[in-house]
Amino acid sequence: MLKHTANQIYIAIQKATEILLIPHQHPDGDTLGAVSSCLHFFSIIGKPAQAYCATTISPRLQYLPHVNSISNDPLIWNNEMIDLLMVFDSGDLRYAGVDHLLRRMKKRPTIVNIDHHVTNEYFGDYNLVIPNASSTTEIMHRFFMHNKITIDKTMATALLTGVLTDTDAFSNAATSSGALAIGSQLLSRGGNFTKILNAIWKEKTLSSLKIWGLTFSRLQKNKAHDIVHTFTTQEDLQRLIVPESELDGVANFLNFLNEGKATLILKELPDQTVKGSFRTTRNDVDVSVWAKALGGGGHKKAAGFAISPPLETAAERIFQTIEKLSTA
Repeated sequence: MLKHTANQIYIAIQKATEILLIPHQHPDGDTLGAVSSCLHFFSIIGKPAQAYCATTISPRLQYLPHVNSISNDPLIWNNEMIDLLMVFDSGDLRYAGVDHLLRRMKKRPTIVNIDHHVTNEYFGDYNLVIPNASSTTEIMHRFFMHNKITIDKTMATALLTGVLTDTDAFSNAATSSGALAIGSQLLSRGGNFTKILNAIWKEKTLSSLKIWGLTFSRLQKNKAHDIVHTFTTQEDLQRLIVPESELDGVANFLNFLNEGKATLILKELPDQTVKGSFRTTRNDVDVSVWAKALGGGGHKKAAGFAISPPLETAAERIFQTIEKLSTA
């Protein structure tokens, strides 16, 4: 099925007049690595393609090829030449932030859905969804290899970015023998490990370390559900003059905590929406179930969601939802 779907998608790409690529909102290294690798490949074969993201992109990921060309302008959806839509690393079109934009199109394009989340809704005409893959970029590596597409060093760096960020540099539960093997292959193809390491995990500013420290200072445990949680406000970010992207990595870092069966970090976004991230290292906890009940999704050990404001009552509402699930 994987090989057949990968072949169908490649045929659809070759037949397409113009392609629109979609990373999910608040994009991470995996979704952008997948988009970046495809944009580079399409530039090589001369296939007209654009990319749209519903939110801004972290400066830390600006090193990825073609990322600077990704548009935030919804007017891009008015292009009637677009006949193929490729969505990466999104369990549904709502998470991608484009469900309403797709409905506005005069002619519905063919949709390709490439993802590794167990909560994926299989919304595409072609669904290359592999829940046991470490990352969407691992799936893209398989896609390129199956279709005998040469992965050059630029594509290798983009794909390696996703594998490394979703496995937290081969240290979390997503790490597998397959992910390690693909990481090795991408390094041999010229993937720039040092550039990725510096951009994602190093080169922290004083302000970014302060916001991490402030977030850690608020850690507390919900004893009823054995969940350690914390939060960050927009006021915090404005006072320390740091973008929200500087908090990237905090959720994964909390995996090192030896208390609680899971962790939760809440971030207040500029529109006051509350973004939540669950993490666990335990085999008897499935945080994707919690995230899905809150309108999000993800994996058994790492999942996310977004809920309405205010932040002050967010944790209470989340734990009420978890309580209902436990008693259902």
